[in-house]
Amino acid sequence: MASLLSLLPLLFLLSSTSTFATNLPIQHVNRRLPSSPLDSALFLARSDPSRLSYLLSQKTTPYHNVPLGSGQQMLNTPSYVVRTSLGSPAQPFLLSLDTSSDAAWVPCSPCNSCPSSTLFLPSNSTSYSSLQCASSWCPMFTGSQCSDPTTATTTPCSYTQSFGDSTFTATLAQETLHLGQDAIPNYAFGCVNSFTGSTANLPKQGLLGLGRGPMSLLSQTGNMYSGVFSYCLPSYKSYYFSGSLRLGPAGQPKSIRYTPLLKNPHRSSLYYVNLTGISVGKVNVKAPLNSFNFDTMTGQGTVVDSGTVITRFTAPVYAALRDEFRRQVNAPNGYSSLGAFDTCFSTNDVAQAPSITLHMDALDLTLPMENSLIHSSATPLACLAMAEAPANVNQVVNVIANLQQQNMRVVIDTANSRVGFARELCN
Repeated sequence: MASLLSLLPLLFLLSSTSTFATNLPIQHVNRRLPSSPLDSALFLARSDPSRLSYLLSQKTTPYHNVPLGSGQQMLNTPSYVVRTSLGSPAQPFLLSLDTSSDAAWVPCSPCNSCPSSTLFLPSNSTSYSSLQCASSWCPMFTGSQCSDPTTATTTPCSYTQSFGDSTFTATLAQETLHLGQDAIPNYAFGCVNSFTGSTANLPKQGLLGLGRGPMSLLSQTGNMYSGVFSYCLPSYKSYYFSGSLRLGPAGQPKSIRYTPLLKNPHRSSLYYVNLTGISVGKVNVKAPLNSFNFDTMTGQGTVVDSGTVITRFTAPVYAALRDEFRRQVNAPNGYSSLGAFDTCFSTNDVAQAPSITLHMDALDLTLPMENSLIHSSATPLACLAMAEAPANVNQVVNVIANLQQQNMRVVIDTANSRVGFARELCN
C-alpha cells in the first residue's frame, strides 16, 4: 500500500446512452488463510498500517459479469482481485481491486524482484506501445524521470512510485485491457520492471485503479460506464469468484440507500463520505466535538476503501466506540487484546452483542453482526472487528474497510456524486 496521497491502493466501446453494464467477479487472493475467521482477519490486517499510509467474465443480460474474489485464496495477498487480461492476444491476470488508487500497473518481463512469476510479455502483444515523455499522461507521475525536453518525443516515460513498504520502477504504456466481454483499447498503465523493499503485501499480479483521478478506470473510459461502478466482496475464505465488479448503471440494485460523496482536491483519488456519528445499539457514542469533521486541508474525514482490511477510526472516535461497546457487552471476565483487536471476550460469558450503526448524510448503515463482530472457530472468543488507526501512520482519516463491506453491494456513482450500500450475499 502506498502513502495517503498516492495510496497504493478496461473494452468494447459503448455509447454514452448504452444501458449495458459490466459485472466482474471478485476473489480474495490469499491461499494460506488460517481456518478461523478471527485468525484470518488478524492475518490480513497486518497490511493495514501501510494501506492507511497509502490513504494519507461471462456476458449476461442486461449487464456483463466480470469475476471478483478473495485474493487470499489464490495469491496470498490481503486484497480482492478481479479476473482480467491484457494485450493482443490476451494474457490473463488477477488484478487487485483498489478504490483509492488511479493508475493501473502490472509486472512486466523482464522484472527484477517481482513478487510473482506471472509477468506481462509486451513482446507477445501486437497492441502494446510505450508512451514517451511528451505524452500528456507522463506529468501526472511525480516520480517521472523525464527531464530533457529536447528528447521528450523519443524517450519512454519511466517513473518510480512507492506502494506500502516497496518502491517500483515502471514504464508508462498503452495496451488493450479486457474486462469480461469488454475490451478497452489504448489503456494507459504502468509496466513495472523492478521492485525494491518488501513485496510481502504487494498485489502479486498488479493493480486496477478505481479511484477518482484522471488515470482511473472511470476516467479513462469516459462515458462508457457513465461514471458508475459497484462491487460485492465475498468473505476472505471464499474459494470462488463469487463476488463481482459491475461497471455501468444497468444492473445496479433498485432498493439502495445513498449518501453524498465529498471531494478533497488535495486527495482527489479518495471516496470521502460525511460520517456524522456512530451508534452502539441505540446509544450514540460520545466522540469529541468535531471528531467527524471533513477538512480538505488536513485530509480529515471518512473514506470508503476496498483495500484496507478492518475499519480504522481516529483515536478519539475509536475510544468512544470501544468504551460504549464494552459497556453494553459487559463481559464478566473482562476483555483481552489479539493483534489489532483490543476488545475480545469469551462468548461463553456473553449471549448477545449490540449492533453498530454508521450515521452518514441521508443514510444510517447498520452493519450485519458478522461485519462488526468476528469469531474464532477454535475457541469461544469474539472480537470487535474494528481498531484504532495507527498513530504513526494516520491521525485524521477514518476508513470504512473491506471487512465491514463484505456481502454488501457498494455502488460508487461519480456522475451523481454519491455512494450507496445494499445488502447482497455474494459468498
